[in-house]
Amino acid sequence: MFEHEKQILLSGMPLDEAKCAMLLLHGRGSSSNDILEIVTHLNVKEFALIAPEATYNIWYPKSFLASREQNQPALSSALSIIKHAIAEINQAGIPTNNIFLLGFSQGACLALEYAALNAEKYAGIIALTGGLIGEEVKKENYKGNFKGTKVFIGAGDHDPHVPLIRVQQTTAILKSMNAKVTEKIYPNLPHGISEQEISDVNKLFFTS
Repeated sequence: MFEHEKQILLSGMPLDEAKCAMLLLHGRGSSSNDILEIVTHLNVKEFALIAPEATYNIWYPKSFLASREQNQPALSSALSIIKHAIAEINQAGIPTNNIFLLGFSQGACLALEYAALNAEKYAGIIALTGGLIGEEVKKENYKGNFKGTKVFIGAGDHDPHVPLIRVQQTTAILKSMNAKVTEKIYPNLPHGISEQEISDVNKLFFTS
């Protein structure tokens, strides 16, 4: 078991010049550079991009469907990394309602879990294949109000790691917390990101 060291890659606009920021969370076995490459396909050229990197390139050791205890202390440490990164973005003058959270796979699960545990108005939450974390998810574990935050959750209909039932449970919980959730299930998409998914995200969040 392990905790995370602070490793953050910055890209895009400097924090002190940008009006919006995006916190990017990579998947298992991936890196900050990998998630930044994905974002080159989104219309976020004037954003500050903040990409933490997980120790050993994994945010937590087990499946996101395992009990939370099995993923400790790495899970709590990863959530703390996000909390401190958002605090630093706020200190640079960018309010939370101008901060997007985006993640893929493990990073998508982490983005959703952090947001649900810290519900408030975000600029948006983009979960590319993921769901809330735990052996089972219960509404009573999540408090707060998203105040109409737009959330995108995308997944393939035959993803071997992310069952559709967990995506649907996540959508239901976030909607009950006043999030405006767009859930997209893509046919024949394995564990990955499709061009259509990127297009859907751009249309939902980044088309003026």
